[in-house]
Amino acid sequence: MCLSEQDQLLSYNGEVLVFQLSKPEHADDETMNLCVRRMAFNRDTKLFVQKSSGVFSMGASHTKIEMVCCSCTTDSRTGIILPCILMKKKKTNNVKYFLLLLHSSNQFEPSFYFKLNYELQEDIRLFAGPSLLWRHDNKLFYISSNICMVQSAPVQLSSVVWTGEIVGEGTVVLGIRTACLSKNEDPDGFSVSHRAIWGSEFLGYSIQTQKMLTGTCFMPHAYSRVVSSVYVCKSERWKKQLRISLVAITHKNQLVWFQNGAPKGVCELPYEKPCSVKPALTRSNDLLFVVSFASGNSCVVQRRDSLQVASKWQKVKCVLVDDFIGSGSEQLLLLFEDDCNTDVLSTFKITDLGEVNYASGIYDKHDVPAAEGLQENGLLTVRALETRLQAGWTSVRELQQHLGLQKRVILESCRALIDLVEGRTHILPNSKEVKCRRWARSLLNSDKPFEGLVSLWDDAENPPDSLSKETSSVSEVPEPFTEELWQRVVGDSLVVGVKLTESVYLSLSDVSLSLVMDQDFSLISPIIKCQSKIIKLNKAFSALAVSSSQIEPPPKKMKLDLHSMNELKRVFPETSSGLQLDGAKTVTAVTSLSPLLAFHRVCCVVLLHARKQNHRNDSLQRSKKITVPCGKILLSLEDISNGRYSVKMLWDGSYCTGSMEDILAVLAVSVRFSFQIVSCDCTLTPVSSWLLGEMECTPFKECQDNIFCHKAGNVHGTIFNWALKNPFEGVLTIFCRNLTVLFQCLHSLTRVLPPRCSVKLLRSGSNKVLTEQLALALEKEMLTLKNSLSLKAIKAENSLTWGNESGKKINNAPLASSLDTEEGVQQFRRKFQNERDESVRSMNQTMKGALYQKIALKIAEAQLSSDMTVWRLA
Repeated sequence: MCLSEQDQLLSYNGEVLVFQLSKPEHADDETMNLCVRRMAFNRDTKLFVQKSSGVFSMGASHTKIEMVCCSCTTDSRTGIILPCILMKKKKTNNVKYFLLLLHSSNQFEPSFYFKLNYELQEDIRLFAGPSLLWRHDNKLFYISSNICMVQSAPVQLSSVVWTGEIVGEGTVVLGIRTACLSKNEDPDGFSVSHRAIWGSEFLGYSIQTQKMLTGTCFMPHAYSRVVSSVYVCKSERWKKQLRISLVAITHKNQLVWFQNGAPKGVCELPYEKPCSVKPALTRSNDLLFVVSFASGNSCVVQRRDSLQVASKWQKVKCVLVDDFIGSGSEQLLLLFEDDCNTDVLSTFKITDLGEVNYASGIYDKHDVPAAEGLQENGLLTVRALETRLQAGWTSVRELQQHLGLQKRVILESCRALIDLVEGRTHILPNSKEVKCRRWARSLLNSDKPFEGLVSLWDDAENPPDSLSKETSSVSEVPEPFTEELWQRVVGDSLVVGVKLTESVYLSLSDVSLSLVMDQDFSLISPIIKCQSKIIKLNKAFSALAVSSSQIEPPPKKMKLDLHSMNELKRVFPETSSGLQLDGAKTVTAVTSLSPLLAFHRVCCVVLLHARKQNHRNDSLQRSKKITVPCGKILLSLEDISNGRYSVKMLWDGSYCTGSMEDILAVLAVSVRFSFQIVSCDCTLTPVSSWLLGEMECTPFKECQDNIFCHKAGNVHGTIFNWALKNPFEGVLTIFCRNLTVLFQCLHSLTRVLPPRCSVKLLRSGSNKVLTEQLALALEKEMLTLKNSLSLKAIKAENSLTWGNESGKKINNAPLASSLDTEEGVQQFRRKFQNERDESVRSMNQTMKGALYQKIALKIAEAQLSSDMTVWRLA
């Protein structure tokens, strides 16, 4: 496959598209074919192979057909990114241009065409629509598939450096124009240096809104004279202000990083006359910038702590960026010039500057010999040192935690000794300090606590006098499982949270919290009405799940030593194959704040209620209720007025910096609604733009899949979770205060969704999760029924002992000899009658009422759980 100068290359979905013009065989000169070949990389042969091809025939009578440019743009009808190519038919008096879209079936679709009396030569750009933009005589023109007419923009630009999408502005053209001076300024009064700086300015123009954007939000004015190409990496709006991050290459052979209009880094490029820059995101999440030069050379600039040239190559024909090997991240495909081989993909190199490195037909003649090898070795050395530094830092943090634990144990022992000497009663540590007991047991190497010292073991503790009534029935817990107790004030609600750690020997279900006032109030009840929730917030991949206190039944083949991990997986199912649990779940209690403020200062005891489950082989699960004190909370009107327990959701750069406790508190007081959004023929990209643009949402720093709404009004404080199953289907979860906020969000959302789009309210969770819960519930129902019948059969066999005892009295002589006499016949008759009576009794067994009631209750509970899951699936 030979590649001429007129042919075009394009990367699309990991494939290389090769566009070529050719005349059909045995045909006249009035036909021209546009051929496309889809080339895919084979990792076994390490070569590009052809997957499929397509042909588009065009009439070429007295015309010259050429390819102008090609790119991948979004089809506004469906939202799908498709390859498109701009063609030119040149006649003597005019030039006709037409745009073709290429579909996955290799069929070409004409999008639009137009005629001009001149040829396009300057700043030709393809963008979403598909649309086409060009510059002619310093004027800006554009045409789109929606409006098939050439339109002129009311701006004059000497050059166009970038065209793309910006949040809230649509398609924006960035360019450079001659500076507009005021009437009081005389251009002849400027010096040569001042005229070089202030004679031109950077400008943005929005095609959709037809308004100007000041260049200072992109870069300082002084850079407008030297910038040759720009790539906008990120755009967002915060409080109606536009924030832009971009890189620019200059005529001074530099690559400059700008953030919010200010330069943040600069890198000297190794070659002269840079002409274009494009990004690449590799497997190690490194952001690379590929710079191409007019001389045919290329280099890669890496952005970590600073900008630095990571690699460079010479005699490069083309550089493409895509996932060519199917690894889930992008790689660079470098096509080199080779005079000995005319095959288009014969001499290439695929690399991500890391583990991926494929090459064909290269014998180090295109790479920089000495400096390149040293630079790659230095890059690998830096990565290894970073890994070792991270491991060392982890060890230092673990050592600091260990030393802090030792210090707390020693301090508690000293307090207990001082109380013993002074004759005071030592107060036992609360739930937060109880974590050090197991470590202290191994440290002191003793089975009994020292007399008079604080008990650091799992011994029974004497509760305070004020809790004697509430905790008289408190059951012993095998080992501590509460990690942290916290409180927050959200609006008119008080949220109390208890963080539970995983326990190997402790299995909890039906977990809830209760608040009991510690003061002696004779006229009111000390128990505070509250609502409990279990919240699991995963930090690794931000998988969020909120459930009620009722959890699903356990699997049948559950191992005792892995019970706690399986319990977490059942209650909070995984949403990703790479999900990693953080080993903790939080139980929250929400109550009204106003009644508590009437006491000005109140102290509440937090009690944890749960069922402790014991799993036994081939027997029913037995559980008992336990109540565990988790500590006390103090609440005063002064602290609330000072904002001590208020939720603080602040914006820091690109993230919302709320703490984990703040996020959990907002989720606890919110109502959760999940909606399945399905679009038949259009992608759901407008949903993300709606969340980040109109709703002014920013992701949490702790869990970036969940975003916080900063928009002023009733919707402020709403939390969204947008999970795409595929480009046409997703689930939007909304955590809002009330139904009014929900309706406002849905009303705003429906205005940006595609026309033929269905929105369905999900009762609770996804179908996959509910199906797994139904399977577990049916398994528990069958196991309960089986164990109940087995228990009944065992008791029946134990009760039927009369026949066996009577059988012992019968002579075991041979049957023939026993029937010879009358006595033998009588004995055989009695044996037969006994066995017959025993069979009748076994078929007519009765059951005690208490046992029958217990078995019927267990079966009814299992069936109720299955019926509830089926109802949620319906």
